[in-house]
Amino acid sequence: MRKVLFFLCLVGLSACSLLDKEPQIQVSDEKAITDVQSANAALIGLYNQVQELYNGRIQRLADVSGTTAQSIGTNLAYRQIDTYSVTSNNSALLDIWTIIYKGVNIANNILTTVPEIQSSNEEKNHLLGQAYFVRGLLFFEAVRIWGGVPNVAGTNGIPLPKEPSRSVSFQERASLEASYAQVEADLLEASKLLTDNSPMGQANKITANALLSRLYLYLKRYSEVERFANAVIGNPRNALVFPLTDVFNNKNTPESIFEIQFNSIDPSDISFFYSPKSTGGNGEIAAHTEFYNQIDRNDERSRLFVRSNDTGLWFSTKYNRQANSNNTHIIRLAEIYLNRAEARAYSNNFSGARADLNAVRARANAIADNTANSIEQLIVAIEKERRLELCFEGFEWFDLVRTGRAISVLNTVARFNAEPARLIDRNRLVFPIPFEEINANPKMNQNQGY
Repeated sequence: MRKVLFFLCLVGLSACSLLDKEPQIQVSDEKAITDVQSANAALIGLYNQVQELYNGRIQRLADVSGTTAQSIGTNLAYRQIDTYSVTSNNSALLDIWTIIYKGVNIANNILTTVPEIQSSNEEKNHLLGQAYFVRGLLFFEAVRIWGGVPNVAGTNGIPLPKEPSRSVSFQERASLEASYAQVEADLLEASKLLTDNSPMGQANKITANALLSRLYLYLKRYSEVERFANAVIGNPRNALVFPLTDVFNNKNTPESIFEIQFNSIDPSDISFFYSPKSTGGNGEIAAHTEFYNQIDRNDERSRLFVRSNDTGLWFSTKYNRQANSNNTHIIRLAEIYLNRAEARAYSNNFSGARADLNAVRARANAIADNTANSIEQLIVAIEKERRLELCFEGFEWFDLVRTGRAISVLNTVARFNAEPARLIDRNRLVFPIPFEEINANPKMNQNQGY
């Protein structure tokens, strides 16, 4: 994939060279979006960036940084992430940065040009709502990775370009608070513009509301978490799927809120990293043995693993469809129940929080949680449930950071083929801005500790 530095972000299908640091536009701005057809083509290009991002990149980053997964192969980028020894030259982080800001620029192009094209208000609202949603999603991922969480981790936000880049443009970082405010504004606008119906694989109002419930957990605005979670859970088209394995053996089930589409013609490579060599993968990312052993054998989630003949380690089978046609789940209804459970717990709604927690556990045929006798114990139970339910879907690291638990939980993490990994430096709760960006952009400052 061609690496595109943020200060040379592209418009639509344009490209640039890292050698001369000047944009080389392949499609002129005037021709990029002129009507509904070209706007929809740009929207396809925008979702191509979303597909690239969630073709395992975000999932691997969050999984190997926590206690559920470990890098046991030869991939240096993930070994660095796994052992909390990341440098600014990390190729996985550069890929994510590049994809995010290329997507942001395409979204900005749509948001700038669509209001001027000849089309119905309904069509314009759909296009604009999609662009606001994806930009909010991309900014959210960027600020979680490189910014942190207000009053918990990190000190700086991220660049927030809101106009398409048509020439060399050096952007500086916004504050952490401004970065989250922009994510919120984009998602609220998306929720306002979108309806409950969109083409398969694209966002709708339900998707935007679900992501808002996640966002407000980071901001500790628990009444908003519950309000937006209620809107999603209460929608009759959404339901927890029984049995749990059907969520991953099928596509676009009633549990799916936002699912990235792949098929045998447009395949995913997520299973390559998450599968052992004995089943055709590269065996890079395995479950931590301690994590797997925590799962009760009557819990249906224990069936979502396969043991490697080579290493004896357990690997996730959430991405085990033939021909690499696995969709990837970005938002599931189970997460929304757990979002609401956490918000209710912090709001001293003990019975409501326990009911949501046990709804997820019951679906997995797990024993109901009746042992938590305080809000504090219930919060720990919800944290554990998120780890069990959402493992290998890109959650644990971000959950540990936002709750302020990362340093204590990740102080010593046993590993299969190396010394235990230890996270002791609070500066490492955010990742380094890629070296290429720092080197090229005089306005870009690096995160502390890198």
